Amino acid sequence: MGNLTTVWYAVGVLGALGAVFGLVLAFASRVFTVEVDPRHEAICDALPGANCGGCGSAGCAGYATAILNGAPTNKCLPGGDETAAKIADILGIEAEDVKEMVAFVRCSGGGRAKRKYTYSGIQDCLTAMNTTAGGPLTCSEGCLGFGTCVKACSFGAMSLVDGVAKVDRDVCKGCFKCVAACPKDIITMVPLLADVKIPCSNHDRGAVVRKICDAGCIGCGICAKNCPHDAILMKDNLAVIDYDKCQNCGNCVAKCPRKLIINENEQSAVRNPAS
Repeated sequence: MGNLTTVWYAVGVLGALGAVFGLVLAFASRVFTVEVDPRHEAICDALPGANCGGCGSAGCAGYATAILNGAPTNKCLPGGDETAAKIADILGIEAEDVKEMVAFVRCSGGGRAKRKYTYSGIQDCLTAMNTTAGGPLTCSEGCLGFGTCVKACSFGAMSLVDGVAKVDRDVCKGCFKCVAACPKDIITMVPLLADVKIPCSNHDRGAVVRKICDAGCIGCGICAKNCPHDAILMKDNLAVIDYDKCQNCGNCVAKCPRKLIINENEQSAVRNPAS
């Protein structure tokens, strides 16, 4: 009888403690409840769900939170103007235009770039760099061509052509994933409407570049001198385009002695002639 009383006493104590803890938790949940803005879910639904981080936030949910805290509504490049308009409608504000950007690989070396040796290890750019003192290319800024950026692209906009990563700007969503994936930091973002580009990122002097790559910029400055819009600058022996000034006139394309500067619009016309 005594044992039974003890058991019931223990049950009663545990039940009382459970009730007390339950009340404490209920009180705490009421006091510390974080109000969720109903617009957050709506903004998340409006975003494309790529979670690419191109907006500067950790995924679409993070960007939705940033928007509610005052961030611009036009930072989602994959979503474009349509997504920006949806978000603006949710917030009851005027839509902001999205400046469409695409990725561009600042290298045209491939088979034209000299190699220190033949690499036959794991086909990954970062691995090749870490295991072979910077990679097999003599050019320290050249595309290694192992496709790490291709694997990172969620939209199928990257491919390898003659050992160099290339971007299909008609498919690219400007998500920045390839930019983050490239260990050489040679992939950058340029305006979608920019046709003229300089596919080189080597800052060595011309004499050095000539020895290591048949396609590199030698820093002669002829393109800059002949640009009627002052859109080309020479920075540490490398020609760089200021796209706020560039008018896609193509004058630099014609003047470059290395035939390095390209006009993608003209190249596209050659690849896909009108029928």
